[in-house]
Amino acid sequence: MKKPEEDRGAVLDEIRQQLADGALSFGGAIRQLRLRVTGLNQTDFARMCKLSLRTLRQLEQDAGNPTVATLDSVFRLFGMRGIVAVRRRGIE
Repeated sequence: MKKPEEDRGAVLDEIRQQLADGALSFGGAIRQLRLRVTGLNQTDFARMCKLSLRTLRQLEQDAGNPTVATLDSVFRLFGMRGIVAVRRRGIE
C-alpha cells in the first residue's frame, strides 16, 4: 500500500501537474501511480488495470506504441479521465 505520509490527492495532483508540464512521461506517470498511490508490484498492478505484465512493463518504460485507449484505461482508474487527450494537445 501507499506510504502513510503521502496524501493520495496530493500525489495525484503532482502527477497531473508534471504530465501537463512535460516533466513526466506517460510511462513515468504510470510507474508513479503504481508505486506511490497503490504500492503494488507490477504483476498485481497489471492485473488491477486488466493489462498483461508485458504491456505494463512496456508502458512504464515508454516502449512500444500504446493506444490512447490503453493509456486512458490506466489513468481513468485514478480519476485522471482525459489526461491523454490534454497532454497530446499540449505537444502539438
